[in-house]
Amino acid sequence: MSAAATRAPLPGIPNTRRVPRFPLSIPADVMVSHSGLLKSIPGRTVTLGERGLGLVLAGEVQPGDLVNLDFNLPDFGGRLQLKAVVKYQTLLKCGLEFQSVTPQQQRLIEHWTRTKSVTNPNPASPVASPWSEAPPVETATAVSHETDDKNPQAWIRRVAAVIFLGLLVSGGLYWWHWHRTWDELESRIPLKPLSQLSAAYVPPEVMQGRITHKIEPVYPESARQAKMQGVVALDVVIGRDGSVVDVHPLSGPDELASAAVDAVKWWRFQPYLQNGQAVLVKTTLAVDFRAD
Repeated sequence: MSAAATRAPLPGIPNTRRVPRFPLSIPADVMVSHSGLLKSIPGRTVTLGERGLGLVLAGEVQPGDLVNLDFNLPDFGGRLQLKAVVKYQTLLKCGLEFQSVTPQQQRLIEHWTRTKSVTNPNPASPVASPWSEAPPVETATAVSHETDDKNPQAWIRRVAAVIFLGLLVSGGLYWWHWHRTWDELESRIPLKPLSQLSAAYVPPEVMQGRITHKIEPVYPESARQAKMQGVVALDVVIGRDGSVVDVHPLSGPDELASAAVDAVKWWRFQPYLQNGQAVLVKTTLAVDFRAD
């Protein structure tokens, strides 16, 4: 990745520019630092534009958080790894603005969005970017000042009715958004169990050499205090794009197996090719826990 990067927008200046965004639904990893600890949050993109993207995350971030993004732009090849800042967050959906983009990455993103503009010249939403502030909602309440002055109780009843209606609508939208969000996240779970997946077996030492992204496991505090250590062996299925699609412990201390699974499921590998085609891979990986 080139060290050259575009200049980030000046802080404190709100971004009100309206830019077209286009639907995009692909897995994306977000790395965010909380209290000095680097945390990986899985998610799925919703829209992509030239300056940022909207996505659904299985975790919480805060506006202003600086995060690392990792996603594979479809149809054009190449995984994008860049920095972004959280500009907007509600429930599990958030908007990110790119902060550190190389010229090559910028050209790739612009080419993708312009291609979408050609194939869909009238997108349903050239809408405001996901980090721009929502326009104020105007409520059409035609109340006579003369009537309000003469009957303040009528004015209070109207305000209470508007507030109640707003809460009712907000509650319905919250319920709908919550279920839709988790439906999108659960769609990433493989439909077939590990034993039923048709995959080529590749020796562990081969796949160890093809790791491109690795997250170290978090040593459970209870196991650390008990000076528990050992090797956890995992049965792993790796998808055609190099992501881990299924992982199960085979052996090792139960107290350490969960931490090993949580780490390995976010590892990434170079796609394994057979006859020039990327294939599903089965292998065995080992995670070694050593107490300090």
